[in-house]
Amino acid sequence: MTYHVATFYRFTSLPDVDTLVKNLKMRCTEHRIKGTILLAEEGLNATIAGERGDVEQILAFLADDERFDNMEVKWSEYERRPFQRMKVRRKKEIVTIGRTDVDPTTTVGEYVKPADWNTLLDDPAVTVIDTRNSFEVEMGTFDSAINPNTSSFREFTTFVETELSPDENPNVALFCTGGIRCEKATSYMLNQGFKNVYHLEGGILKYLTSVDEPDSRWNGECFVFDERVTVVHGAKPGTLQSCQKCSQPLQPEDSKIRDFEAGLCCDNCLAD
Repeated sequence: MTYHVATFYRFTSLPDVDTLVKNLKMRCTEHRIKGTILLAEEGLNATIAGERGDVEQILAFLADDERFDNMEVKWSEYERRPFQRMKVRRKKEIVTIGRTDVDPTTTVGEYVKPADWNTLLDDPAVTVIDTRNSFEVEMGTFDSAINPNTSSFREFTTFVETELSPDENPNVALFCTGGIRCEKATSYMLNQGFKNVYHLEGGILKYLTSVDEPDSRWNGECFVFDERVTVVHGAKPGTLQSCQKCSQPLQPEDSKIRDFEAGLCCDNCLAD
């Protein structure tokens, strides 16, 4: 069986978030959907999987609410179930930056379509920043992109405050996995006085399915938050696996260490 994976988000006011949590739990159970849906008063962030028709039923239910109309959905496929559970949870933020003054519904950077992204990568006047965490960057990124060396998205603001300035970096281009982190990151940077702030529309996932492979400037694999661990060009499953104990992604050579035990421990576990 082929499982269809849908990734989507929307920043919008949700004062009825508790009702939405209840209704989505019920409908996901009804349609045998697995995955994660996070809801907060600021919006929705989700990756779900199941048979195509069942996933489309969830999307249709959301689309009946004008707040979720015309959401961009990034699709991919997997031959095994990428999630084992369905989690629908209320959170304080759907992607945590820890700043109450950041609101993507009022201020956000300029979207750059995947077809135009390579032009920014080649522009020496543009500072390209990978907004993801260090372990994600290590698996793959774009040439010339800056690694903020963060362990959580909360640390991104500190990176901006200590390493960048509106005067020295007037043109910045940000990217992340599916686009959601860049919504808040670009909003924050505009509030800090950065003049020209761009972000990759749809994130790496859309780039990998929109840009022809010979033209792709992506190097490596892209971490995803499910049992595929990573995807490559065309959003096809990558080669990496993760430790079932600590959930850290593993490089192929990690399975060769003396104390490695599949599913039980890895080099990261042993170092703790």
